[in-house]
Amino acid sequence: MTNPQQLEINLEGQTLSVKYGKRILDIFNRYLPKGELSDSVLPAGHQSGVLAAKLNQRVVSLDTPINFTCRLTPLFLEDREGAAVYRRSVCLLLYEAIKELYPEARVVVGQSLAGGYYFDLESQTQPLPDALPEIETRMRRIVAEKRPFVRSITTSEEACRRFAQEGYEDKVKLLNSTRWVEVRLVGCGVFQDIQHGPVVPHTGYLERFSLFLMPPGFILQFPTSGNIFERADGSPYQSLFQIYLETKVWNQILGVTNVGTLNEACLSGEIGEVIKIAEGFQEKKIAGFADEVSKRRDRVRLVLIAGPSSSGKTTFSKRLMVQLRVNGLRPVTLGTDNYFVNREQTPLDDYGQPDLESLKAVDTALFNEHLDALLAGRSVNVPVFDFPSGTRAERVMPMQLGENDILIVEGIHGLNPELTQSVPLEKKLKIYISALTQLSLDDHNRIMTADIRLLRRIVRDRAFRGYNASKTIAMWLSVLRGERKNIFPYQSEADLVFNSSLVYEPAALRPFAERYLLEVPMDDDNFGQAYRLLQFVRMFVPIFPDEIPHTSILREFIGGSSFDY
Repeated sequence: MTNPQQLEINLEGQTLSVKYGKRILDIFNRYLPKGELSDSVLPAGHQSGVLAAKLNQRVVSLDTPINFTCRLTPLFLEDREGAAVYRRSVCLLLYEAIKELYPEARVVVGQSLAGGYYFDLESQTQPLPDALPEIETRMRRIVAEKRPFVRSITTSEEACRRFAQEGYEDKVKLLNSTRWVEVRLVGCGVFQDIQHGPVVPHTGYLERFSLFLMPPGFILQFPTSGNIFERADGSPYQSLFQIYLETKVWNQILGVTNVGTLNEACLSGEIGEVIKIAEGFQEKKIAGFADEVSKRRDRVRLVLIAGPSSSGKTTFSKRLMVQLRVNGLRPVTLGTDNYFVNREQTPLDDYGQPDLESLKAVDTALFNEHLDALLAGRSVNVPVFDFPSGTRAERVMPMQLGENDILIVEGIHGLNPELTQSVPLEKKLKIYISALTQLSLDDHNRIMTADIRLLRRIVRDRAFRGYNASKTIAMWLSVLRGERKNIFPYQSEADLVFNSSLVYEPAALRPFAERYLLEVPMDDDNFGQAYRLLQFVRMFVPIFPDEIPHTSILREFIGGSSFDY
């Protein structure tokens, strides 16, 4: 006969019997190597202490009690979910410090930048350069106090009343447009926020952070692991930062800066105008890029376009080509995929699989030879790569550039100097495509850019590539690793940067993404991520695709594009 006061759990492959209602933190302290997690003793093989746990498929706080048989997995700073818990907790720490020091101030979270988040601070009490050291000092004092993060549940009406009194109209609009019955709140002092996910048990876990000025605001920087910080005040981030500021102005013109205002536009019927203006901003930007190519026509005949997965590179390229035609130029595309080396020569990744995202998978010598010939007006025979066999086909494609032709090369390695090392810098124009989401949940909670790209990819893969949402989610971490290795280090090489994110797109993706995420079964290994994304998209009032232009970048993912892919 089983003991009703005992439960069986699986922890790191061990089957353990624990007392009903035991906190996860207490279980980890007893059974994980080196224990003492709350005092930052590092378990073997990790550079940081345990921050949270995965309870079956769901990420939860360490003080969660265990009330049923389950599988537990500790989460560290090195884990994507663990890093998200740490960042969420440090942001709450920042808001608490600002609230204590400058109760009237307004702080607004912005873009992910320089290994952290960018913030604007509006305060009549203290200029930012003087306030920032005071804020950091107060944050570190709160860390030393090891204040617990206190959570509570209230009604939506009561939460709206509280937030209205505090002047947080952004949160009131979010709650009023999402129709939550109950609202979970969290804080470590006078500042209370809507809880959008697990946090660490107390502020003593949050010793590792850094604050520095990034005018007109500042950066709250997080460690990548252990105490590693990449100080980055300079040029590699400036082009992305300028795009962030530009998009921020666009959103202000539209009157849509957070989920609450977007939902209001959907419910009021104003969303059609928002879509037209948002698309107009992008078209004007692309036309400007085409004009820039035309201005450099006397020396530039090669345009390189690069960006991470699901950033909309293909549709951008096609729209740029239309604008180049308007300017009297004839764009001609050259794909790097046809220059893959044979499969047996392809380098292997860390898991022993062919790494097609490595530059070494491309015959760069032949590619540069052909570039030289084409830009000199000579004819070349472009190889054709046969993907089923993993070898080059016998047939080739003759190519030669005419007088008004512009060569367009699109691919993940477009900004890597090694790909086009034979072409002088002044003879090429490099464009970086990103999807920098500027929409936020509210002033204090941002939307992760990678989540929007993942939703784009889930919708496209399920609709057009035969991959279900689970398979796309399973591949996503590998995709992110490849981007960090092959794309992001070369962002600063770009001459021009384009933000493909559209302020209304989460609402437009919802009708598709919701359906595909619901297809992931509860016993699937990727259910936890699917459920998190499902809860996220359900915050948006859905937009149906009728009003979305057929040339929109979103059409690359939801279908109905007037371009061929």
